Amino acid sequence: MEKVSIDDVDGFMSAASVTRPVGKALGTSDMAINYYELEPGDCFSPGLHTHFDQEEVFYIQSGTATFETKDEDVVVQTGEIVRFAPGDYQRGRNDGDERVVALALGAPQESESGELLRECPECDERTQHWMRIPDEKEVVEVYCLTCDTVTGTMD
Repeated sequence: MEKVSIDDVDGFMSAASVTRPVGKALGTSDMAINYYELEPGDCFSPGLHTHFDQEEVFYIQSGTATFETKDEDVVVQTGEIVRFAPGDYQRGRNDGDERVVALALGAPQESESGELLRECPECDERTQHWMRIPDEKEVVEVYCLTCDTVTGTMD
């Protein structure tokens, strides 16, 4: 058995105000567990994305999260859970005035394949993007794979 306090887990750079890899701290081997806090306007991820080999579950502990899918927006409120199957596109965000606190679970733990879609101002359409950390910078750049334009950063 392993036990950790979420407050004791070091965070990492993401599109959310707070992201803590709780599963790694617990030593999980088959499931990713991440703790999130989203301020108004924050997102779980930097764009509409899918994991082709991982299902994801989000439990909203407090607040209201809106998940964009390719078909519709889905509102998930305090105490509700939403599941995305492998291949389902989603992007969760906080459109409200309250902080969103959530746990995200993914299985298997490591995703080997996926796709991240964002609007690219240079291409003038939604294109495939990826993330990189430029040399000697403490920031993650989100960039278009079509034209290499940086369309966002996370620090």
